Amino acid sequence: MPEETGNDKRNQRTVRSFVRRTGRMTSAQNRAMRDLWPQFGLDYKEQHLDFASVYGRHAPTVLEIGFGNGETLVEQAAGDPERNYLGVEVHEPGVGHCLLHIEAAAISNLRLIAHDALEVLAKQVADASLDRINLYFADPWPKKRHHKRRIVNPDFLQLCAAKLAPSGNLHIATDWAGYAEHIDEQIAHAHQFELIERREHRGDRPLDRPTTKFERRGLKCGHAIVDWKLRRI
Repeated sequence: MPEETGNDKRNQRTVRSFVRRTGRMTSAQNRAMRDLWPQFGLDYKEQHLDFASVYGRHAPTVLEIGFGNGETLVEQAAGDPERNYLGVEVHEPGVGHCLLHIEAAAISNLRLIAHDALEVLAKQVADASLDRINLYFADPWPKKRHHKRRIVNPDFLQLCAAKLAPSGNLHIATDWAGYAEHIDEQIAHAHQFELIERREHRGDRPLDRPTTKFERRGLKCGHAIVDWKLRRI
């Protein structure tokens, strides 16, 4: 076989489902990163997390990919104290904003990681260790030339299946009709999952989740919302 070159290796890593945006941090967000990150933040490391040590208890763990500003993630964690929550986000101001909401809500069952969620899933989360994975309103990458960046693809679904415990759930939501069609196609061929429910609505029937900022934005544009609940077989 031909030897793999440096360019080949780089090309394998260039397709991302997000654009890393640092953004401008407010003084409050900077304070949160300085003072609250040591308590609620987890640094990315290529070793599996011990959730019992991280949260100080044994409890089912829910991972949310791309939590934005974190307000709905905090709402979920505060309303579900019997489970652990782990949020992964690359936008630093959003992480800082979420830390401030964790502080205000006075909850202890939520931790954050500021890194690429796919690498976190692959390298930092042990197989069969998650009770649920949430992917709400991921970037739909509507231009055809960018479709390869869409996070929902066979590799992603296989990775989620590996990290979910038996009968664990994967929840997905989008407000883009074209992305909904794409997700339907991917799910149809994902034999690791069974489709429990597909729900289309106008923001009035979210499927076991709060309404998000991105959802409200889509509704103002007249978009329909689609929710999926998949269960690992």
